[in-house]
Amino acid sequence: MELGASLHHLHLTSPDPQRLADFYARTHGLAARVEDGRWVCAAPGRTLVLSEGPANRLEHALFGFADAGRWQAFKERVGARATIEVPPLPVACDEALAVRDPDGNLIVFALRPGTPAGVPSRDTLPGAHLQHFALRTLDPAPMLAFYEGVLGFTLSDRVQDDEGVLRACFLRTESLHHALALFRAPVRCFDHQSFETMSWDDMKAWGDHMASIRETIVWGIGRHGPGNDVFFMVRDPDGNLAEISAEIEVCPPDRPAGVWVHEERTLNLWGKAIMRD
Repeated sequence: MELGASLHHLHLTSPDPQRLADFYARTHGLAARVEDGRWVCAAPGRTLVLSEGPANRLEHALFGFADAGRWQAFKERVGARATIEVPPLPVACDEALAVRDPDGNLIVFALRPGTPAGVPSRDTLPGAHLQHFALRTLDPAPMLAFYEGVLGFTLSDRVQDDEGVLRACFLRTESLHHALALFRAPVRCFDHQSFETMSWDDMKAWGDHMASIRETIVWGIGRHGPGNDVFFMVRDPDGNLAEISAEIEVCPPDRPAGVWVHEERTLNLWGKAIMRD
């Protein structure tokens, strides 16, 4: 059974958080405001928090539980691992706990996290919710062991080379194919966040929006192998990728984990791919 949590928001650091906030307001329709020295950028279904610090670094990711029973089971599972102080959050919640993964990324879990103040009641762009994010890591194997074995994420697909070395993996916390992707790379850093739309028509509207503001699409339109979602990506001023996607695979609970060959076409069935290593 999947964990039963979903990605609620991300907190990234930037040498110039206001510049990043302005970018996401223009490209992704996020209304930005300053709160306690950080930028809270939000629209219906998608929230990004920004504060001053190094580029390409995840300050924390928050996964929310709606069901109290699932939350209690998760707390019992994590146990003594949840000894890290929960950072200040941009939303209220019933309870929260935090853990660090093997790379030092802070992952927060909360019961019934709320909505940031000041979020517009209606979207000015086609609906899109924050659905997953990805990290680059020197070695995905210990990260996979932690997220799957300790936290209870479910492995949907793994990508391996001809020697069987793990090069990437995709883990889910609910029925959608992945809430987290891990890529083997020469550095540890944040890779991308993805906003899931409802349809091809929404993808087209988002693409037209990027064209109208003269924002370059740096990858796509394409279709990922793992997840089978159609996508395109833009790059923010810090170099982080921001994805718009649709049609991501909905996985039954008993879906076996898939194995993919480490090649360009795995990451984009339609052609060229960004290879992290």
